[in-house]
Amino acid sequence: MPAFNQAEQVGHSIKESMARKVSTPTAIEPRRYDVGNLVDVLCDHVRGDQRVNDWLQGVVVQADYKMVAVQFNQDVYLTDGWMIPDRVLWARQDSDKIRASTRPRVRLNRRNRKRKK
Repeated sequence: MPAFNQAEQVGHSIKESMARKVSTPTAIEPRRYDVGNLVDVLCDHVRGDQRVNDWLQGVVVQADYKMVAVQFNQDVYLTDGWMIPDRVLWARQDSDKIRASTRPRVRLNRRNRKRKK
């Protein structure tokens, strides 16, 4: 019988420790960027007639505690050369490839904007 009691005690102590772990809240880091923020992202894009890997200004269109979606006014590319059709890049909130923009919003001239048909 003593072995059976030890098994019950071990099972009981495991349940208690699990209950303690579940009830403790986890700390969630605050977001650095929210929807509507102007940010600069280090990405591949076209400047003039050359493709460069440089900082490009965009607007945060979606954000949660872990990830940020940034939309741009011009075409952006993946590092392997593919153009991103919706011009939205995702990055982690704590990435070193994204920073708050210090410049005012850059808008394209009306003549340079592509018209939807």
